[in-house]
Amino acid sequence: MDAEPTSGSSQRFKLYDELNLQEFHDKFVIKSHQSPNQGFWINRLDGKINLLDGDTFSGSPLRTSTIYGVVGTIRLIVGTYAIVITSRKEVGNFLGFPVYRLMSMRLLACNEALKFSTAQEKKDEGYFMNLLKIVESMPGLYYSYETDITLNLQRRSKLVEGWTSKPIWKQADPRFVWNKHLLEELIEFKLDRFIVPLVQGNFQVADLKIKDSNATVTLFSRRCTRRLGTRMWRRGANLEGDAANFIETEQLLETKELKFSFLQARGSIPLLWEQIVDLSYKPHLRVISHEETSQIVERHFHDLIQRYGEIVALDLTDKHGEEGQLSAAYAAEMQNQQNVRYVPFDFHHYCGSSNFDNLKILYDQISEDFEKQRYFLIDRQGNVLEEQRGLMRANCIDSLDRTNVTQCYLAQKSLNLQLQRVGVLTSSECISMFGEEYGKFRISWAEQGDELSLEYAGTHALKGDLVRYGKQTLTGMIKDGVSALSRYYLNNFHDGIRQDALDLISGHYNVSRNSPSPFQSNNFEPLTYLPVASALIIGGLTATTFTLQQAGRNAQHYVSSVLCAGITAGVMAIVKANGRQFCSRPRLCGLL
Repeated sequence: MDAEPTSGSSQRFKLYDELNLQEFHDKFVIKSHQSPNQGFWINRLDGKINLLDGDTFSGSPLRTSTIYGVVGTIRLIVGTYAIVITSRKEVGNFLGFPVYRLMSMRLLACNEALKFSTAQEKKDEGYFMNLLKIVESMPGLYYSYETDITLNLQRRSKLVEGWTSKPIWKQADPRFVWNKHLLEELIEFKLDRFIVPLVQGNFQVADLKIKDSNATVTLFSRRCTRRLGTRMWRRGANLEGDAANFIETEQLLETKELKFSFLQARGSIPLLWEQIVDLSYKPHLRVISHEETSQIVERHFHDLIQRYGEIVALDLTDKHGEEGQLSAAYAAEMQNQQNVRYVPFDFHHYCGSSNFDNLKILYDQISEDFEKQRYFLIDRQGNVLEEQRGLMRANCIDSLDRTNVTQCYLAQKSLNLQLQRVGVLTSSECISMFGEEYGKFRISWAEQGDELSLEYAGTHALKGDLVRYGKQTLTGMIKDGVSALSRYYLNNFHDGIRQDALDLISGHYNVSRNSPSPFQSNNFEPLTYLPVASALIIGGLTATTFTLQQAGRNAQHYVSSVLCAGITAGVMAIVKANGRQFCSRPRLCGLL
């Protein structure tokens, strides 16, 4: 598809897309391939940035390599660390401009002064560096050298003339700039053509041919960074009303003459609530009583209404058990909201694990609002023909699996309306009648669900088969089982550290040399004792089994069996009673 027209005669701002990294003993030098006199260097002793000003450096670099952008810089206890893009993959076009997925990053350490630091400072710096290593493997990061990709098509259509000639970081919506905090020093030095705003989410492109018509469907999800975090350590909303796992999803349909955009959003239930890991498969869910709860909900939806118009809040949680208690608390607060329609729908009750078509029951409840909200439509000349007037905001408990299935269903409904409008489909036809093209559409949504789940929960999405095939398969059930077990392991034993990494790079935690070490503690460190406890339990069970088998030969083995079983039961009771203490917990920031 052709690139969108620019406003007036203003020239579009572009970033440098290839950089030269030179590594010297005392500095890192980063230059543009296109303009070798443009760049900067970082002192490896103190991390200070210096602009290139006709500088010549004595000696040959130890190493020279090509990099594809600078993610940003961060100062820790002693050193400064630059993060650079070492590989990328072009994944498609957004409104005519190439979009890349970040495939690998590298940490450039400017911490030579560490040799003069105290033992505790070295220890803390090492822990912070380990967190940055986790950042290097973060999934789902996308960017473009030629356009801002944080704004949806409807918002882009309202930009003033000359807006696209500004540096891309100035054009971007800061809610969706994943590395916003890391860019601050580059912005300070006005290195505008080196500043790459990254969006975390998912980007999918599917080329369709229906009858004799060609069209492109682009699916782009943008994760909000205001409450960035992992599944069990970032639930609900903060006091400002920012919801965890909040994602704006835009589905674009581009034909030869027209561009359509359909927006949806997902996000955690915007109350104060928690579900702290404690080694149980499904930890207890607790709604936190707070005097500002009503204001928190109000702030959340006021922000959405200002941005998107009238909101329909789809609550897909169970209506019994602890989920039901959370849903009831949400429903009670929603009675006070203006311009927001709250629609409860027990997904598991109506759809189970395979009845995807039962989402029609939900659609019948919201069809009037859905058709009223419509979609955004613009022609190739930039004339706005229709605007989307509102938004469907969906949630389940994680706002992953059930939510993705539901959003796919609504996106399919919107796509049918759009294809009917341009005459590709008749009023009695729908995309599902065209098997191969329908498959491409569903795969895009399934792969989006997988990547969004990887970012928040650490595994692929559950219920992916419902999106891919419209039903559950045996292979899908096995895959879901493996993913569920993986989630259990990651949530209990890894996500605390991952949460620290996200809090560090997002600026929610600021490193200060004068502050007490967040890692220095005289308290019992239970996680280090978990392998010992596990070994005692496994050993006790093994010894109990063995002595029971020998009991018939020697009565003393009965006593041994009882003793081993008692010790095993005691250790298990201690572990269960202190389950929260044995799990990986974030150390840098609190829950809220």
